[in-house]
Amino acid sequence: MTDLHSFIAGLPKAELHVHHVGSASPRIVSELAARHPDSKVPTDPEALADYFTFTDFAHFIEVYLSVVDLVRTPEDVRLLTFEVARDMARQNIRYAELTITPYSSTRRGIDERAFMAAIEDARKAAEAELGVILRWCFDIPGEAGLEAAEETARLAVDLRPEGLVSFGLGGPEIGVPRPQFKPYFDRARAAGLRSVPHAGETTGPETVWDALRELGAERIGHGTSSVQDPELLAHLAEHRIALEVCPTSNIATRAVERLEDHPIKRMVEAGVLVTINSDDPPMFGTDLNNEYAVAARLLDLDERGLAALAKNAVEASFLDEAGKARLAEEIDTYTERWLSA
Repeated sequence: MTDLHSFIAGLPKAELHVHHVGSASPRIVSELAARHPDSKVPTDPEALADYFTFTDFAHFIEVYLSVVDLVRTPEDVRLLTFEVARDMARQNIRYAELTITPYSSTRRGIDERAFMAAIEDARKAAEAELGVILRWCFDIPGEAGLEAAEETARLAVDLRPEGLVSFGLGGPEIGVPRPQFKPYFDRARAAGLRSVPHAGETTGPETVWDALRELGAERIGHGTSSVQDPELLAHLAEHRIALEVCPTSNIATRAVERLEDHPIKRMVEAGVLVTINSDDPPMFGTDLNNEYAVAARLLDLDERGLAALAKNAVEASFLDEAGKARLAEEIDTYTERWLSA
């Protein structure tokens, strides 16, 4: 695996399922916590490892929201966004669709236009200074209900920042049925945004069907339970609807009990377009490079197999066609040079 790890480290990559606040490194979380000492989040980066040990999905959401509460000013937003891009650049991530939950910030008092300006300033700086192309997915925090859905749709459609490409739905699935969000996804899709809800992570395949039929999903966040329904797998494969798979996250949140039980191999064997992602990497003690190494073990991949997996993410992305072609070519060139060396 040593050579594969080295190959993965240099492999140009795209990431499609990674959360804005959930990507805050211990260094950034501790800096934000120091800025806001009324928070219960530890300021010691080492103590954050214990803090980010989750008992179940509900506990993960509780901890996640405590970190969300550290982002209170436009300056916090800009700092977080640019530093996330810096961590991506270190992993040779060339393109990322970062899931942002603007409702969590605007309801905490950050001016909505200042919020948009902060993420856009960071996006442009990341591309110019780090070579990382960022695009946004604005997602509804499902636990906050229809008020949050209305606000997220308004912000996405009426104040649409230049980098916004998609509309999503996150948070807990149990007790948060997907169909109730249909009007908001309809509005976003009518404005040209792509549909990328979470589904089938902690609930069964019926949630994925709801995301497809009611929300017009073009990709599915997680979709872990899809393997329980052969008809659903066949539908996903036929229509090239990608699953945004996050192996370590699924273990950390107890969506999957053991890594060896992860259903990714069954997804691939069914012909589903599978992409590899890190979700909330520092919180789960991982990064995208590690997730590729995990996928290599689970799928028994060599360098060409990993390159093909990287190209899956390019295909499933909402990057423009010219950008997709450039990134796919970069992956191929890198792979051939590696193998010839």
